[in-house]
Formats: sequence, C-alpha cells, structure tokens
Amino acid sequence: MNDRELVREAYLEAFKGYQEGGLPIGSVLADAAGSIVARGRNLRVQSGDPTAHAEVVCLRNAGRRRDWPDLTLVSSLSPCVMCAGTALLYRIPRVIVGENKNFLGAEDLFAAKGVKLAVLQDPDCVALMARFVREKPDLWNEDIGL
Repeated sequence: MNDRELVREAYLEAFKGYQEGGLPIGSVLADAAGSIVARGRNLRVQSGDPTAHAEVVCLRNAGRRRDWPDLTLVSSLSPCVMCAGTALLYRIPRVIVGENKNFLGAEDLFAAKGVKLAVLQDPDCVALMARFVREKPDLWNEDIGL
C-alpha cells in the first residue's frame, strides 16, 4: 500500500470509532512492503482507559516484535505527546499523519529525533475530526486534557 492508501485504512479505523461513540482517530502499522501488520482506533471512551489512544492501541495490537525500526506508523490525526513518545520508544522511523489542521500533536518530537514525518491533509480525515469536534466539544477537550 502507498501512503494515501495507508491513511485511508487509518481513516476507516477512525470512522469505526466514531460509529461506536468514541473519538474518530485511527491508526495502522505497516511493514517496509506497505502491508498492514496491526490496526487500532481510539478506545478511550469505549474501554474507559485514558491511555487507549489509537496509536497506542495499534502498537499493543502489534504484539511483541523485533522489527519496530522497519515499520511505519500511520495515524488519521497528528499524534499527541503520549503517542509520539510511544513511537519514539520503539524507534519507529517513519510516521504518516492524515491531518493536523484540527489538532497539531507532538510533531516537534519526531523532528527532534529524526523521524520522517509526512502530513497528507487528507480531506476525509479533516472533515471527520472537524465534525466530531463540533458535535462533542466536551469529549474532545477531555481527550486532549483540557
């Protein structure tokens, strides 16, 4: 899969979360060939776990691995500091972001550590998150710690 196709898969995870009443943030993890090895979506509302952000759930679903430095993390939304830190902990060298218009995460941490970052400003990712923020501002603010 190419970058746009991977972002589309992250978006589909985000949309599932939205349909479940949770936050519409999705993530996938891809190997060097572009094959998806794990998926996740923000499950904070559904599970009651404040750490169940999409990227963290995705990495949990990947299980124990030794090939982290060969993988690409894809997120529908710019990763927060917790999610960025988790990606850095496992030395994931490349991150693809669907959009950062609705939320600019800890992209500076990636830059400081030499992680290759691509932000695609995918219109579906932008629209879904904007819709959610309009519909449920209290839940959004809770998720980002405001």
